[in-house]
Amino acid sequence: MFTGIIETMAIVANIIKEGTNLQFIIESSLIQELKIDQSVAHNGVCLTVNEVTENNYKVTAVAETISKTNLGNLKTGSIINLERALKIGDRLDGHFVQGHVDTIAECIKKETLEGSWLFQFKFPEKFTNLIIEKGSITVNGVSLTLFNIGKDEFTVTIIPYTFQNTNFHTLEIGDIVNIEFDVLGKYFLRLQQK
Repeated sequence: MFTGIIETMAIVANIIKEGTNLQFIIESSLIQELKIDQSVAHNGVCLTVNEVTENNYKVTAVAETISKTNLGNLKTGSIINLERALKIGDRLDGHFVQGHVDTIAECIKKETLEGSWLFQFKFPEKFTNLIIEKGSITVNGVSLTLFNIGKDEFTVTIIPYTFQNTNFHTLEIGDIVNIEFDVLGKYFLRLQQK
């Protein structure tokens, strides 16, 4: 379980294909605090640390994860958002995030405002019933409030701190991001359907 409050950014140092899996070698300032079997959200995707060295650590993404996220688009040198799992007793500054990405979305608008940035995303229409005006959403692991929702798009505004301390500063029109919808909304919808 995560909060959507990014701790740091990291660099993809190497990507190794093993069968249908991808092994990611990650360079991060968190390296001294990580250990094998820990869960870390990478652009919002929960992956298990399976090797730690002095300079980097390794995680594995299986085919199912690669097919539903933007991890397959990463390249050596890509900047990713990192968040370690929530500790019981910590403040929950974002919202409950599972690290289970629901879908991907495309950035269709980026606008610089006076002191903030506006981003608009297009996502598969079948997920429309999982968003509400002023609701919570996770974009590349970042907990955000969405607005101006349509049948297949939504908008978020990014404050300077978030813009500078997440990979939102690298995001351009046409880029693909990971989306996790609010887990409470998903459970409520499931109950309604039953």
